[in-house]
Amino acid sequence: MSLKIASLAVGVVVIATSLSLWLVVAAREAPPAAPPPPPRVGVVTLKSEPIALTSELPGRIAAFRNAEVRPQVGGIVQKRLFTEGEEVKAQQPLYQIDAALFQAEYDRSNAALARVRAQLRTAVLLIQRYRPLADSRAISRQVYDDAVAAHQQAVADVQAAEAQLETARINLVYTRVLSPIDGIIGRSLVTEGALVTAQQAAAVAAVQQIDPIYVDVTQSSAQLLRLRNALDTGAVAQAEGPQSAAVSLTLEDGSRYAHSGKLQFSEITVDRSTGSVVLRAVFPNPERKLLPGMFVRARLMEGMAAQGGLLVPQRGITRNPRGEATALVVNAADKVELRELTTERALGDSWLVSAGLSPGERVIVEGVQSVRPGVQVNAVEWEPATATAQRDSARKEPAHG
Repeated sequence: MSLKIASLAVGVVVIATSLSLWLVVAAREAPPAAPPPPPRVGVVTLKSEPIALTSELPGRIAAFRNAEVRPQVGGIVQKRLFTEGEEVKAQQPLYQIDAALFQAEYDRSNAALARVRAQLRTAVLLIQRYRPLADSRAISRQVYDDAVAAHQQAVADVQAAEAQLETARINLVYTRVLSPIDGIIGRSLVTEGALVTAQQAAAVAAVQQIDPIYVDVTQSSAQLLRLRNALDTGAVAQAEGPQSAAVSLTLEDGSRYAHSGKLQFSEITVDRSTGSVVLRAVFPNPERKLLPGMFVRARLMEGMAAQGGLLVPQRGITRNPRGEATALVVNAADKVELRELTTERALGDSWLVSAGLSPGERVIVEGVQSVRPGVQVNAVEWEPATATAQRDSARKEPAHG
């Protein structure tokens, strides 16, 4: 019995050994597993192209002309002669001040002028009468000299009376308060029956001209110096004449203003509190969409990149621990390389790169996190999501025939 059990155990050991040897041989004869395919990444092939250099700066709208209306004579306001918010013309009457006292003063001055003119005529006749008598020594020379002095006094009195009459006439005209400029008048700050005084501090109304209209933009002095240095060294080519850059606007709601403007001048003084310089641009405003006091973003055309430039999508550029800009590039062997870059400025959703990349190189912009330098990749040209969506929607549109 024990002999049978021993024989059975030996048979089991032999079978297990044979099975192990067969598995080893089968494993050696099996083909090796295929390596995983290289990861797929989206790349952008760089091209050197003329690039317009712009800067976006904050700004405020200011009226082209702004005239505060104040009375030049005092009195009671009898009538308002305009509708608030309407367009008025220069020299258009706005208010009527009680003119009774000024009319009386004008009449008195007119009468005074008539009186001194009569005295002048008497003085002229007296000289004409005394001259031959003085020549014949019928009267003393002193009498004749007194007549001449009286004539000169009468001439001076006439001139003074004429000036007084002109002053009274001007004050009478000033009882009608006129608009100093063409523009749109705001709300009236006085009503009929109000007492106003000559050259009072408070304005009674304001007239503003808003077509064209100014946009006052603030730029830091550091930005201004960088731009001037770039122009001097030739890194930036000026697009137009000095201080004639084109300007576009983005309104408070994010919409673009339909009309473009032109930069007129820049201040020569830096604000001590903000370290900024004010630039003034002028815009057409036929629809009166721009109103004084509105906040806007102004995009100024500074010039062109002198040697062309390379634009790299921002999603393809990262920062290393030292804060330097880097990018992953696919070389001719489809392997990933790490590059350190010099970036100048952001233009839209791209960076302007001045060093570290060359035209024709392929920069990874999609799948950056899934690869590392030295890895073999499958590079395909990347398209923005907007372009892809537009192409897909065009394919789905039914044909019209």
